[in-house]
Order: sequence, then C-alpha cells, then structure tokens
Amino acid sequence: MSDNSAPAMDYEAHEATYEGFINISKVGTVAVLNIVLCLILFSFGGTAAVVFGWLMLIATMVAAAIGLALGAKGWVPSMAVFVLTALLAILTV
Repeated sequence: MSDNSAPAMDYEAHEATYEGFINISKVGTVAVLNIVLCLILFSFGGTAAVVFGWLMLIATMVAAAIGLALGAKGWVPSMAVFVLTALLAILTV
C-alpha cells in the first residue's frame, strides 16, 4: 500500500533549473554561431582576418563566461561579440 510520504515537488528549484538550461542554450547557440564566423575568417580572410579571428574567438569565450554568470540576460554579451565578428567578417573577407 502507498503511504503517501513522497515529498512535494520543489517548483522554485524546478523553475531555477529550467531558466539555467534556457540561458545555457541561448549562450551556447550564439557562441557556436560565432565560432562558425571565426572559422570563416580563418578560411577566407587574409592575415588581418586571421588575427581578428583569433581575437574574436577569445572574445567569444570571455563573453560566454560572462553571459553564463549574468543569468537571464546572459545572451547579450555573446550577441554583441557575434555582431562585431559578423561586421569584421563582412569587411575583411
């Protein structure tokens, strides 16, 4: 027989975990897109593009770390680096 002694679900912890998962998904998606742009810079650009590619790759890692630490608006630093990388790719490739 069931004694109904199972604890109730902790909805606050569930919501916090869900928000963290969504934040990691957003930051990770933008970081992967930025890495693709850096690969474009490495492949099709000249010497300046390769230097910009390395700088933007490092900036991507830093922005992703900052974004994960920020929480809900964590995708903003990664998106700023993505926009800058896209502009550099357009100008140098």
